[in-house]
Amino acid sequence: MSEHQRRGPLAGIKVLDLSRVLAGPFCCQLLADLGADVVKVERPGSGDDTRQWGPPFLGDDGPSAYYLSCNRGKRSLALELANPGARDVLDDLVRAADAMVENFLPQSLTKLGLDPDRLAAINPRLVHVVISGYGRTGPESQTPGYDLVVQAISGFMSITGEPGGAPMKVGVAMTDILSGLYAAVSVLAGLLSGDRGGALAQGGTFDIALADAALASLVNVAQSALVTGERPRRYGNAHPQIVPYEAFATADGYLVLAVGNDAQWRKFCSAIAAEGLAADPRFATNPDRVAHRPALTPLLTSLFRRESTAQWQAVLATAGVPHGPVLPLDETLALPQFAAREMLPEITDAAGRRYRVVGNPIHIDGAAIHSSLAPPDLGQHNDEVLADWLGYGPDRVAALRAAGAIT
Repeated sequence: MSEHQRRGPLAGIKVLDLSRVLAGPFCCQLLADLGADVVKVERPGSGDDTRQWGPPFLGDDGPSAYYLSCNRGKRSLALELANPGARDVLDDLVRAADAMVENFLPQSLTKLGLDPDRLAAINPRLVHVVISGYGRTGPESQTPGYDLVVQAISGFMSITGEPGGAPMKVGVAMTDILSGLYAAVSVLAGLLSGDRGGALAQGGTFDIALADAALASLVNVAQSALVTGERPRRYGNAHPQIVPYEAFATADGYLVLAVGNDAQWRKFCSAIAAEGLAADPRFATNPDRVAHRPALTPLLTSLFRRESTAQWQAVLATAGVPHGPVLPLDETLALPQFAAREMLPEITDAAGRRYRVVGNPIHIDGAAIHSSLAPPDLGQHNDEVLADWLGYGPDRVAALRAAGAIT
């Protein structure tokens, strides 16, 4: 294992990653970055579906960029779960693990002998995290979950997009990312509770649903709907409760203005030599500005179009008014801030290919914590994992390979 994984805060923790696609793999990548020994179990021949989700791919014969985005720091075991010879191996992996993350439908989990009751019998201390579209209870519990569908039913799309325009999804699979983060928190909570002899001292199952995570992430918007009983509307790039807090077109691009309080509003008005706006009672406080949004926004829209983005940045930076240019991603990736934070580390895989990845945003004692292990090739660590985790010798591994249980 890497030097970081021997020293990270989760050093010594074994995580069995039986998940596929994004939410579960993203969760387990975070745990690997924190030092856990993560073993990713994949189907021989094809592996995780995302290995083929491209273009783009890494070089002529490498995996997809999608797969690379959420599988750093893991070791891959290609285990044919449908093979009878794999059942004992899977049981042994569960027995050796501290935590297991999976996203099977309940019926598939039962076929593998990994329903919660049997898991508890195999390993009473196991922290079991299951990720699904709608959770293990409720009328939709048997329905597969997909990010786009969940964004639609959860309210995400209804509040995203231009006023009067079509509903719009977020540009990444946000419900998967949110669920992955909740899943990682669940693993940490389960491990901590067990260490302290708490309620989960004998293990436990955490049930994470994409739909639940999406709804919870609507925070103030959902709470406003509960308080008022009114249906939230789309504001485009504006904010429902803060004005001005949106993107404005400049002479050559777009700039976000984020006036979070009345003192910043007065600074803004002074910086642009518009004391009249500051003195106007319609705009004196944030509730006033929200109430008179239709009058204020056109004035600011006309104002911002007069100068370039860079000119507005200079004015607002001097005044200490929160703002930022709307950047295309290639310019974002070139920002010195992200280089200084080591957010785009280089990594080398088993084939000697060197490339950059998006790093982990957590820093500990001023240091970045991303794992140095590249996303693994399919089955790259078969013999290594079976020896390290299970103590299998060469003869046992050879027998499993002959039986078609592993590659």
